[in-house]
Formats: sequence, structure tokens, C-alpha cells
Amino acid sequence: MKKTNESLFTGAGPNTRLAHMGNDPSDYHGFVNPPVVHASTVLFPDAATMEKRAQKYTYGTRSTPTTDALCAAFDELEGSAGTILVPSGLAAISVPFLAYLSAGDHALIVDSVYTPCRNFCNTMLKRLGVSIEYYDPEIGAGIEALIKPNTRLIHTEAPGSNTMEMQDIRAIADAAHRHDCVVTMDNTWATPLYFRPLDFGVDVSIHATTKYPSGHSDIIMGSVSANAKHWPKLEEARIALGICGAPDDSYQILRGLRTMGVRLEHHQKSALDIATWLERRDDVARVLHPALPSFPGHAIWKRDFKGASGVFSFVLKAQGDKAKAKAHAFLDALSFFGLGYSWGGYESLAVPVNLSDRTIRKAPPEGPVIRLQIGLEDVADLKKDLEIGFAAAAEI
Repeated sequence: MKKTNESLFTGAGPNTRLAHMGNDPSDYHGFVNPPVVHASTVLFPDAATMEKRAQKYTYGTRSTPTTDALCAAFDELEGSAGTILVPSGLAAISVPFLAYLSAGDHALIVDSVYTPCRNFCNTMLKRLGVSIEYYDPEIGAGIEALIKPNTRLIHTEAPGSNTMEMQDIRAIADAAHRHDCVVTMDNTWATPLYFRPLDFGVDVSIHATTKYPSGHSDIIMGSVSANAKHWPKLEEARIALGICGAPDDSYQILRGLRTMGVRLEHHQKSALDIATWLERRDDVARVLHPALPSFPGHAIWKRDFKGASGVFSFVLKAQGDKAKAKAHAFLDALSFFGLGYSWGGYESLAVPVNLSDRTIRKAPPEGPVIRLQIGLEDVADLKKDLEIGFAAAAEI
């Protein structure tokens, strides 16, 4: 976008912003995409400039024009003071935790958290002297009763991993800030298009850009965007840890952002269609999708979120000794749905959900939980595939 037209961003729609943010063609001879800058060493014009580091770029780990373009795009999306790029979604959680927590601190972590986050907390953070406590995702303002004098961080995720519990983010953030706690949120499911955490009091927005920003199951990366109060410490931690995003990956993520809005609309529409269809089936005990009126957290989703993505779960009606075998038969019979981790790509995926690590929100009693990522295929074909899966489960 030309500099003279920057004012057009005011009031522009999400797809318009996605198409133009993060690059000024006039900076690069009119090319609409920023160049991929591969760099470690950056030269200085003289010793005095080098001593003072008095130029924009000083070393490849600090930043490059390519990584800056992606960070600028995320700042535009998130409304943040600054963004860092990290090598994975888990790193997008671990780096801010290391930035804001010290030995002797207490952290409150939502019990429906991304499992690798729990593992990081239970191993490395505890070894470093941080006390970890898990809380019910639906606690809302009641979280204030759990805040201790040494509580420094409250981590949220909405909807929750696999079981999709919704959180009252504004109520939690308000309670946290009365005690000067930093609030972090894993917002990978909704993306900043459907929910902007910083607008609801969150201090640090975490995103596995591996998912929807990439969109093609070929890049692993994470981003962390912070408000003005918490940005300096986040950037300080990134530099101290030597963490940086690769230029090629940054370019691919920036390219993925251009179509993210269009893709999300398709994911949302198809997923809700299939979720509604599943809810009517006798072999399904429950569908865990925040956009369904029957879901317990639907009112919060409808109040705070602008949309829903393509990931949700359902509970297969199967109890007793054959429950696991039925779930495996269902999964093994699928063709269009691949059996693979991650989500946010163009292809549909299905995974069995293991909830054995939960401390508060235990596994549903009605049967096994299966998570679906609804990709960009035609809905009719995906339903036929699921029908085959249900038929296979029924034979067990």
C-alpha cells in the first residue's frame, strides 16, 4: 500500500487490511511483496555507529526487513505495541512465561490448557522455582479468590484445548489487574480476526502461527504480541534467549495472512454445518463447539467473539470396554480426514483426545472425545467420510 493511502486503513474491512498490511511497495521499488532478507552479519559504516548500534539493523537475530514486515502485520491485527516471532507455538508460550515469572512466583494456568504448555509448567517452571496452580476455565471473576500475594501471571485460553470451554476473559483480566498480575492468552483458535485479546484486558496475546496464519501445514512458528506496559520485558527476554523467527518462514506466514480471512470464513461455515449435523446423530453424545446454542459457553462466545474457526470436538457415544476400540475403528475408517496433529491447514484432520492430564475438567463420562479440524474440502464429502467412520465404529 502506498504511504499516501495509509489513511485508507481507517475503517477498512479485515480482508482489505490483510491484503495490504505489513508491506509498503514504495519501499521496494513497487513490488507488492517484501523481499526475503537472509542475514546474520550486518555491516556498519564506521566504528562509532557500531559501538552505539546507531542504525536500524544490527544483527540477523535482532530483526530483518522480512521479520519486521510480519511483526508490523501482527501489531496491526492485535493492536499491540510490539510483536516477537519465535520458532513454534509452544515457544510462544514458554518465552513470555520466562519473561514475566521468577523463582518464588505463583502462576495460575487454566486447566483446559494446551497440553505441551502444562508439560512446560510442570517441568521447567517448577524446576526454576515457580509455583503452578490450575484453575477451572469457567471460574470468571471468581479467580480473584485464587490470587496470592506472589501471583504474577494468569494464563488463559479460549476456547480451551480439545474440550472448548469458554472463559470470561474480561472478568479474569479485571481481577488480575487489581493485583498487578500479567494476563496472557493463547488465542490461536480464534485468531485476531475473531477475537482481539488486548481489547478485553489481556496483556500478552499468544498465537501458534503454524495454524491459520500459515494455512498450509508447512510452517512451524509462533508470535507473541504485547501491550505497551509489558512489551519491553518481552523483547528483553527474546534477545536474552537468542530467539528469532526465520526469514523464509516469516515470508510464508505473511503470504498466508493475505488469504486468512477468506479461508477462515470457509472453515467456520463448514465446521458449523458439520457440528450441527453431528449434534443430530444418535451415535454422538455431545458436540463441543462454542458456536452451537447448546454449548455451555455459547453465551460468552456470542458476546465476545466475532466468529468461530474450523476446530471442534465431539463425544462418541461409546462406553465400557469397547469405547477405545470404537474410537479407533471410527478414526481408522476415515479417508479425507487425516490422522495427524496440528490444525489450521487446508486439509481436514481427526485425532483422539487424551484428557488424562486434567486436574479439574476431567474427561466426559459419555465416551471418547474426538477432535476434528474441518479443512477446505466440500462438506458433502466430509460428511460421507464421517458416515463411514460411524459405520465402522458400530461394527465393534
